[in-house]
Amino acid sequence: MTGAAALEQILAGHASGAWAVETLEALDAREEFPADAVAVLDAAGLAAGYVLTPDSDFPALVGLIRTVARRDLTVAIAHGKTFLGSVPVWIAGSPGQTRRLAERVRAGDPVCWGLTERDHGSDLLAGELAATEEANGDWRLDGEKWLINNAGRARLGCVLARTDPAGGSRGFSLFLVDREHLPPDAWQVLPKVRTHGIRGADISGFVLRGARVPADALIGRPGDGIAIVLKSLQLTRTACVGLSLGTADHALRIARDFTARRELYGRRLGSLPHVRRTLGRAAAAVLTAEAVSILATRSVHALPGELSVTSAIAKAYVPTTVQGTLGRLAEVLGVRGFLTSPPGGGFAKLERDHRICAIFDGSTVVNRTALLTQIPRLGRLLRRGTWDTGGVRAAAGLAVPPAPFDPARLTLVSATGCSVVQSLPAAVEEIRAQGHPRLTALAEAVLERARELAADLADFVPVGGGLPSTAFTLAERYERLYAASACLHLFPHRSGPGAGAPDQDTHRLRACLAHLLDLPDDPAYDELAQTLLDWTGPGFSLLDGAL
Repeated sequence: MTGAAALEQILAGHASGAWAVETLEALDAREEFPADAVAVLDAAGLAAGYVLTPDSDFPALVGLIRTVARRDLTVAIAHGKTFLGSVPVWIAGSPGQTRRLAERVRAGDPVCWGLTERDHGSDLLAGELAATEEANGDWRLDGEKWLINNAGRARLGCVLARTDPAGGSRGFSLFLVDREHLPPDAWQVLPKVRTHGIRGADISGFVLRGARVPADALIGRPGDGIAIVLKSLQLTRTACVGLSLGTADHALRIARDFTARRELYGRRLGSLPHVRRTLGRAAAAVLTAEAVSILATRSVHALPGELSVTSAIAKAYVPTTVQGTLGRLAEVLGVRGFLTSPPGGGFAKLERDHRICAIFDGSTVVNRTALLTQIPRLGRLLRRGTWDTGGVRAAAGLAVPPAPFDPARLTLVSATGCSVVQSLPAAVEEIRAQGHPRLTALAEAVLERARELAADLADFVPVGGGLPSTAFTLAERYERLYAASACLHLFPHRSGPGAGAPDQDTHRLRACLAHLLDLPDDPAYDELAQTLLDWTGPGFSLLDGAL
């Protein structure tokens, strides 16, 4: 598998060809699939990273996704869909299924994930595509899947089908369908759906008519489909943070370049107080999103039993935060944010492309609903103050190699809650020990927010028939608490400039905490704005000392 730095060089080498900005924008305008750009990723061996084994490094995979997304989100989503479509096999497939699919994925065969249907959206339990077992043990699939990424290009599809007419949580199963073994009329591709963003992606659907698949196409056991999907989503939702972080890198670079050269009232735009404050807060928001992403991706290895909570937090917080950041940067760019040519060219495309990130693999509302179903336990454990000490240490310790990936440790519900949030008092104590008055005051304010939330969660009881809007406010508060705790846990472990000397580099953490506490005028934003204006690396990252 190509590393992120090597992939960055490969893409830079194609910057005047398949990965030229003008080429990708022209394809987007014509709503054409970026086949040549995808071929570059295939040749680079990116697909090998989509094969999960015990030796896999999930944070490294997300870093690769981010590297692609910071250049073009359409290509990242189009290529990365193979990972989403393959995950159920890595989680629950037989050794033979896993081996055969790994060979196909490494060879560059696209895989799609057939979950959603035209009339049912994210309500998977209402799905109508049916699988009927035949006398010889094979299965016949009939029905339609719609709004499926790579439905037309995929050579294989992981398809959720109703195997019990009565439905229910045990009424669905997953099948790995190989199109190459079907007659042409058994898998019929539906017309491409025109979309607001990622216009060149292959978003369409397919109809299965009498599609017969062998018994070994079944993933897991009959009736396991929904449980496998829910565990798969824990990984796919976590991987999606790379798409948002790459978008944020791209947007910050556009804003930095524009403010560095644009003059207003005889001064560089980047020197105006209001602009610097806006840039600083935007940068702080991105760093909090990355902090969440780092802890979430490392939790795949370190805290897999808590991923039902962590993945919902990451998928709700990171895309929502980045989309809000794009709005802030649009204010700085003004009308140039709407242009398709320099200065500001590309911003309008990435802004509309990114909107899909908050929707697929469960929208923000869906993920907050998933979080709220576990809130009573999370509240109890937050008040009790217990956590997995070793797991948090491994998740936050950037020098600690990831533990082997073990899908058997994924659970539908977290018995230990969310250790990153529950260990917040220990993180604050470590900040106190470093003796920074302003930083300590902000950390104490976060801890007070945690106490308030813990008390409010004691009164929350999930109810059927729809949750009140106040409940979603609780979920959002919990997400922000996770982000603050992630920042505090990572601060002593960051690498690069400033590492090991936090007294020289606290403005980054102060800006993150001020943003999460919704303090609009903290002077740390101005210092962080200068860090952004001086930034030269490919990604604005915690890992190069940007916290």
